[in-house]
Amino acid sequence: MELTAVFMRVPEGGYVAFVEELPGANTQGATLDEARDNLREAVTMVLAANRELAEQAVRGHAVIREPLAPNA
Repeated sequence: MELTAVFMRVPEGGYVAFVEELPGANTQGATLDEARDNLREAVTMVLAANRELAEQAVRGHAVIREPLAPNA
């Protein structure tokens, strides 16, 4: 799976950034490199938060977990 990072220069200076396929993964940075680093961190945080929410939702239920490889 490939995610698409979008960076937009803003008039105030710096960049805002988000991932098209992952709502909630957004950030900003004074430079493009900083925005990239911040976006990687945001993606990690969103995925961790989503995993925790999913685990809470199924807690106490019998579930099957397995890796999922999306089609390329």
